Amino acid sequence: MLRIITYGDERLTKRASVVADIDRIIVEFAEALTEAMHQGNGIGLAGPQVGELKRLFVCHVTGDVPRVFINPEIIQTSPTQVTYEEGCLSIPGIYADVVRPEAVTVQAWNEKGRPFKLDAEGVLARVVQHEIDHLNGVLFLDHLSEKKRERLVKLYTKRAESECASSSQPLRR
Repeated sequence: MLRIITYGDERLTKRASVVADIDRIIVEFAEALTEAMHQGNGIGLAGPQVGELKRLFVCHVTGDVPRVFINPEIIQTSPTQVTYEEGCLSIPGIYADVVRPEAVTVQAWNEKGRPFKLDAEGVLARVVQHEIDHLNGVLFLDHLSEKKRERLVKLYTKRAESECASSSQPLRR
């Protein structure tokens, strides 16, 4: 099982490399990524979130099929921008409203090595944009004002320290 890395790990801020060959190893990685996403109760997960700097992400939005995007590129965005509350498996417990284009057209390759183009709107468009950001070393927090980002990072750090302290407490009988 893949382990999802969390905020503070420098790999989350690095740009992922292009996948040169869609081979058995990449297909197995996409399957493991999908499993990790489902285990984490997420709707999207990118390679960098498990420490693999590969341009690959998976998503599974309610009412849709699980999807694999290898070397994805957004080739068109709608002029209409919408606000939606986002969270991230790499920043557990933190949520914020983020403004993004309402719809996008993305081109990528699937796990069978076939190119495809997808017009996405609503939550699917949101997930595609969020996950492509991960491939570029961008977190949803980076879309927020500096003041809001600092407040949420402080809240996340406080929660993480609290959880760490409580898990290291000796058991009392």
